[in-house]
Formats: sequence, structure tokens, C-alpha cells
Amino acid sequence: MAVTALQGVYSKSRHHAMQIPRIRNARRFFTGLLCSFSLATAAQQKELVAYANTLQGTNSEFSLSNGNTHPSTALPFGMHAWSAQTGKNGDGWKYQYKATTIRGFQQTHQCSPWVGDYAVFSLMPVTGKLTVGEEERATAFSHADEIARPDYYKVTFANKITTELSPTERGAHLRFSFPAKQPAYIVLDGYDALSGVQIFPSERKITGYVTNGRFIPKGFRNYFVIVFDQPFEASGAWENTNNRIFADTLSAEGKGVGAFIRFKNGAVVQARVASSYISAQQAELTWQQELKSFTRLEQTRAAAARIWNTLFGRVLVEGGTEKDKATFYSCLFRANLFSHTFFEYNSKGEPYYFSPYDGKIHNGYMYTDNGFWDTFRAQFPLNTILHPTMEGRYMQALLDAQQQCGWLPAWSFPGETGGMLGNHAISLLADAWVKGIRTFNPKQALDAYFHEAMNKGPWGGANGRAGWKEYYQLGYVSFPESHGSTSQTLEYAYDDFCGYQLAKLTGNDFYQYVFGRTMYNYKNQYDSLTGFMRGRKLDGAWLENFDPYEWGGPYTEGNAWHWQWSVFHDVQGLINLMGGNTPFITKLDSVFSAPNKVNVGAYKQTIHEMTEMVNANMGQYAHGNQPVQHMIYLYNYAGQPWKTQAHVRNVMTRLYNAGENGYPGDEDQGQMSSWYVMSAMGFYSVCPGTDQYVIGSPLFPKMTVTLENGKRFVVEARNNSPENVYIQSAVLNGKPWPHNWLRHADIVNGGVLLLEMGNKPATGRGITNEDKPFSLSSR
Repeated sequence: MAVTALQGVYSKSRHHAMQIPRIRNARRFFTGLLCSFSLATAAQQKELVAYANTLQGTNSEFSLSNGNTHPSTALPFGMHAWSAQTGKNGDGWKYQYKATTIRGFQQTHQCSPWVGDYAVFSLMPVTGKLTVGEEERATAFSHADEIARPDYYKVTFANKITTELSPTERGAHLRFSFPAKQPAYIVLDGYDALSGVQIFPSERKITGYVTNGRFIPKGFRNYFVIVFDQPFEASGAWENTNNRIFADTLSAEGKGVGAFIRFKNGAVVQARVASSYISAQQAELTWQQELKSFTRLEQTRAAAARIWNTLFGRVLVEGGTEKDKATFYSCLFRANLFSHTFFEYNSKGEPYYFSPYDGKIHNGYMYTDNGFWDTFRAQFPLNTILHPTMEGRYMQALLDAQQQCGWLPAWSFPGETGGMLGNHAISLLADAWVKGIRTFNPKQALDAYFHEAMNKGPWGGANGRAGWKEYYQLGYVSFPESHGSTSQTLEYAYDDFCGYQLAKLTGNDFYQYVFGRTMYNYKNQYDSLTGFMRGRKLDGAWLENFDPYEWGGPYTEGNAWHWQWSVFHDVQGLINLMGGNTPFITKLDSVFSAPNKVNVGAYKQTIHEMTEMVNANMGQYAHGNQPVQHMIYLYNYAGQPWKTQAHVRNVMTRLYNAGENGYPGDEDQGQMSSWYVMSAMGFYSVCPGTDQYVIGSPLFPKMTVTLENGKRFVVEARNNSPENVYIQSAVLNGKPWPHNWLRHADIVNGGVLLLEMGNKPATGRGITNEDKPFSLSSR
């Protein structure tokens, strides 16, 4: 934002025409000269959006994830994104860095290859003979001929066709430049389900719909309109089951039905695309709202760059290496992609949406495409800092979704999938309320959560509660009645704390009592003899043949080393269980010193999370998956905050980068990126549902966060360097700050956190009980 603004100011200056001023204006002259020099320097600086590489994490496959991402070209939280497609239609790995051909440019919503995609259609430029099938039309490319940024994607194929792409919130602007004098075709692929197209040659337009997706309601359609700027020389339809072409057909529907257009040889063709879940008419209206005024791709790109530069400018880093800036802004980009907006604007500018839950049209806001098991930890807390208005709308949307399908969302895509475990919508709601985002009825939220906690829904493990009866009767979820039982108990207890917290803050004695009884259930999974959280049978006995290195069984996507620490709300209680600070610290240290071996256990094969932990070579620390990501911040609770500081910096520099191998595991809808962004800021949300963030070690010498309210929170780390990772002293708004935590209000009210950094631990700082972050239990 700052650079863009400065460029605009500087371009209007006329210093070259200025004559030597009279001596009485010398001060003004030299002040102006210095300002002009500063503006010129700023104008030459790299715009922030150029740091973000959307290829980050794309070198992934089924057996190993370096992010499992694709090069999304999108606006923040946009309804649709667009991506180059290297994989087959329906393949979760839609873009793989190792691929050598591209077969299309897709509208996409995919947040994970494990759940696929929905509402997909693609455009592909073809030269020479018309080829429509995805295998036959796939064209060779090189990454050397590829630009991948949030605001702009460009690739030149080996056959010299160039494709460029820039996004709007619900659409995209593409440009296809064909080689001189060579045939020019654009093929629209209807993907892998029922689709339809209509071609309007006189209007240079295609309209249609697609219906693909696994978790969609009955009657779901994504309507699209595509307007080209060049006349059609020929057109027709085709279907991708047998790749049959229907020349001169202007209207068709069926499974995988698409269209093709032929333009004059050597054409440069622009295509402006918008789509809607509501109706074909709304797709046309959205096109008018978002794309009509952009007649050239450069205009759309400039608008997209302005939006990203503004957002990135709100989290402005100073100092540090160019490599660190690239990693930071690449992660900040992905931290602001999900959830997707699911609402649209009518002709009066009012929001409304097609519900992915009941298939009806409703007024208001809706968001989707997010798995809360991943993102309650950091992505949503980051939103409370950067996007409180959106967060407030989102909280009401959660309750609206619950009314429409009978359950709070857990993993929506776009309808409810019930993926993973826990009932973490209550974490989002409690976290928002604690932080002053109070846009919803807390009684309605608690009623919805109570229903969630006392029932099991028809979908996956996080739709209601697997093992809920045992959880209330025994105080834990038993195994083998429920796989992942120990993990479930730990996360249910945390969620119950969030319900308790919301009830307490809103004066609801009934729910405060109900959830206050169960939020300590984590204690029932701790075995003092082995020193680990363990699986238990119905009769209370521990599971036999315990091996802390064994994955699966009572643990979800991890082992006992990983699930030891999921007591976000009562770390002091966990410390007490484990015998005090010394054994607690010893166990934390042991996570890193233990061998990085794997017992595949109930999984019966090596899954990618295991491989990623082994590759990280940090003992049993498995940052590539969520359960252990907060663990390194727990030293702050036990009197050794300097170990948090060292580990945080090590993880940031060792496991993240801006390249195709940029993540140590699945990026997961912004969670992996949000961990990095918050940690680079110098603090992390160990326990959402409280107003505290736990202090780590900031990556940059200075970071300025500009809030929605216009206030600024500055973290300045003097003498910061790759060696000087330890906080020597801290001052918050001019007052000494010995604590290992910050309050949300400290950030959003603006201020300065001044840190002195050094290369040796300050072992006398942050060690009193008052310095420890929040825990339910007494110290």
C-alpha cells in the first residue's frame, strides 16, 4: 500500500522544473529535496505483492506433502480462485511442480487434495489442429516461462501460446496470445459431472453451468458467463467422456459438456469470466459489477495488485533478508485465501447467497471451504486481529449454517463434510466474543454447541461427537469403540472450555455448569506410570503394549509424543499432572531428542505425515501436522521462555521457505501459513477462546500491524538477527513487560512492543507465576 501510494505521489512531482529558490526558502527547498529523494527511493522498492510466490508448496504428491497447494490466483477470501491445471480432471493434485504439461486453467475452490474440488470448469488455448481431450490438449511448459503471483499468473507454452490471468472476487480476466498466423482455439471443459453451455457468437459470449462436487446439496449449480473481446470464426460443443465434437452446435448439456471457439489466426483474445451459485442472471450481474469496467487485463491486474498491496502493507516488515520477506508474504497470502466468500450482491448491493447446507436462497453473509480442526489454532485468531469485521459476519454465518443443516460446521466444502474431529466452531465463537467481536447471540451459539456435544451427526467424525456417551459417563472416549479416542477426549475437553468461557462471559449459569464439569476430562487420559496421554478401554484399563512411537489407534494422525500437549486451556494442569516444571520441561526437550522413528501402527503403512516428520529430522516434533504445532510455545508456562524463542526461530528458518518445497506438510487452508505469520510477528495463539497470545521470538527487526480501526501495533526487535533470537528485555508502551504473553487489547488498541534481542538466553526473565500465560489450574 505504502509503495503504491508513494509511487502515485512521486509521479506527480515536478522537481526537474524547479528553479533555485531564494535563500529565505532554503529550508523548504532542502526539506522538499530530501522528501523527494525518500519518495524516489520508496517508488523504486519492490511492491509487496511481488514477494508472494503462489508456487510455494506445489511440489507435493500423495506420499509426501510440501504444502499440497496449487498456484491460486485470487483475491483475499474470494469466492473463486483460478489455477493452472497439470493433473487430470478430478485429481486432487490439480497442479504438481514436477509436471511438464498444463491441460487447462481452472476455476477452483480446493482447500485440500484430500477432499477434491467443486464448481470447476476450465479454459485452455489450443493451436494447430483442434484437440479437446484433456490428455491430447496438454501442452509442454517450463517454470522458467512462468510467473505466479496472487494478482497475476503468466505462462508461455513450448508452442509459444501465452496465457495470462488476473482475479476478481467472483471472476477472472484471462488473455491468450497465440503465435502469429497460427490457428487459435479456446476450449472450455465442463469437468466431470453434468454441465451445460450456450454460445452466443454475435455477443462473443458463452454462458453455462457446472454441477461437480462431492459435498453439494441437491440442485447445486455454478452458473458462469464468459465474454470475449474478439469475434468468433467458428464454435461448437463437445463432451469429455468420449471427446466427441459437435461443430456449430450452440447449446448442449450432459456429463462433461463443454464448448470450443475458433478465432482468427494469431489472435490475442481476452476472456472475462464471472460465476454465481444463485442464478445465470446473477452471474451476468456479477460480471457487470466486477469486470465490465476492466476492458484490458492490465486494469484487472492493477486492481488486484492494489488490494493485495494494501493488505500486505497492513503487516509491514522492515529489515530481514529478501528471502525472509518472500517467505513471509507468501505465507501471508495463503493465510488470507480461506475461508471463501460464498455470498453475492444483488442489484441493490445487498448480500445474499445460495446455501450449501439447505439449497435455498438466504439474505446475508456466508463463508465456506474451511476445516476448523486445522484453522481454529492460528488462522481464525489471525483474522480477529486483521479482519474483525469479516470475523463478525462469519460468526453469524456459523449460526445461520447451523439453522440450515442442523449442525455447526466443522469442515465445510461447500456443504458440511464432518471431517476430522472436535467441535471447533465453538472455539471460533468463544474466541471472537472474548476479543470483543460480538455480532451473534451467545445463547443461540451455546444451544447449538450443546446439541453438537450431546449427539453424533450423520457425517464424519467432527459432525457432533463420536463417543459422546462414554465421554460424559466415563470422562473419556473409549477405544476401540471410537478410533482416535484419546485425541477426541483432549479436543472435546478444550471445546468444552470454550463453551464454558462463552457461558461465563455471558452470564449463562446452566452452560457454565455443564461444560465446567467436563473441561478437565483431559486428566482421565493421562497415565502417570508412562508419563503419556494413553488410550483407555471401557472398563478403565489402559490399552496394552503401549509404544509412544506408534501412530493411530487412539491417536489421530499422530502418536503419544504428539498428543501429549493438546491441553491448550490448562497447560498448568498438565504440568501438575506431569509432576511439575522440571519433568514437564524434560518431556518437552525429549520431543526433540527422541529418535525420529515411526511405528506405523493401525495405519499399517507409512502415511505422508510420518514421512514429513522423519524428513524434518527434529526428533518427534512433527510440525507438518496440527496437533504439535503449539508445543514449542509451552516452555513459556514452565519458566524457560528462552527455549520457546530458540525453537520458534529454528522452525521458521528451517522448515519454511517461499519455494515449491515451502512447507513441512499440508498447508491446510491457511493454518500452516498463519502459524508462520503469527510467529514472525513474535506471538502465537496457544489457546483461542482467551484474550492472550504467547510470546515467541519475532523474525524481523520491525513489524507494523495496521488494524481495521486505523491504529498501529509495532513490534520492534532491536539487535535482531539469525543469532540474536533471545529476548533480553521487553517494554510495552513505555513500561517494562516481563510477561510471556500479550493481550488482544494490547494489539488492537495500538502501541509499541520494544524488545532487546541477544545471542544468549535471559534466564532471569519471564519466570514468575505472573509471567506465565493463562491456565485454568492454579500454579
